[in-house]
Amino acid sequence: MSKRQLDSVKRLSLGERRLMSPRAKRDMWAFIGFTAPNFILLGIFVFWPIVYSLFLSFFKWNMIAPKKTFIGFQNYHTMFTDPVFWQVTKNTLILAFFTVVVKLAIALGLALAMNKHIRGRSVYRAIIFSPTFTTSVAIAMVWSWIFEPTFGLLRVFMKPFGIPPIDWLESVTHSLPAVIIVLIWSGIGYDMVLFLAGLKNISLEIYDAALVDGVSPWQNFWYITFPLLSPTTFFLTITGFIGALKAFDIVAIMTDGGPLNSSNVIVHFLYQNAFQWFKTGYASALALILFIIIMAITLVQNRLSSRWVHY
Repeated sequence: MSKRQLDSVKRLSLGERRLMSPRAKRDMWAFIGFTAPNFILLGIFVFWPIVYSLFLSFFKWNMIAPKKTFIGFQNYHTMFTDPVFWQVTKNTLILAFFTVVVKLAIALGLALAMNKHIRGRSVYRAIIFSPTFTTSVAIAMVWSWIFEPTFGLLRVFMKPFGIPPIDWLESVTHSLPAVIIVLIWSGIGYDMVLFLAGLKNISLEIYDAALVDGVSPWQNFWYITFPLLSPTTFFLTITGFIGALKAFDIVAIMTDGGPLNSSNVIVHFLYQNAFQWFKTGYASALALILFIIIMAITLVQNRLSSRWVHY
């Protein structure tokens, strides 16, 4: 671009600024005034902790002593050579996969049932949705009693069938499935309501046209209902994976990550290192790895969404 053209652009932009009306200026400053607090809070409570956590991951610090010892990538080397980290990561991915897949399948089935004209469906919807507004602490405490091997409610139902008692929360093989069951149960209602909203947005004319063509109920679901619900399914898959990868409170209350880390997950392992063992630098490195895992899974889901999500 020549010097003459640059001068013309500068004069044009200066003229536009001069032509801005007082009302436009007031609107601009009002916009800045209303949005600035949000951006400031976002920077203080979101972006700054991420940056500071990255900074701490290169130090050895117990969160009590004022001195931080720079150790470079030692925390990451320790992490990737620690078998407990790999076990915890495996548990987290297994928990996330089964929680999301099973929960979505059950929620979709319930939504299809609740979308029909059945007597008392509003009551059923309220019952199924009720765990959504129940605190995680209460849910974990109630289910800990249900899983109690001697007097728990599950034992009462299993006893007439001659099934031996299972110590769910103290078993290496059953503690993680117990946590997955609770996470599925507590999240079904939310997913069901969103699926119901998606079903209400599907035009009945589409089903009438399919009925004229003589499609079977399975074809009706697979070629009409499921594709038109794909945006809702995609949203619930994204948010479900993020929520499951960040699972903490139910794990902490029900099993405390045990026994032998069989039900431990990354966020709980991070909490143990930061606030129980005071390995703040190592916990910060764990937080960064968790952030990378969540971003990677989300990006993969976004990339694959073009193949099956229909808007």
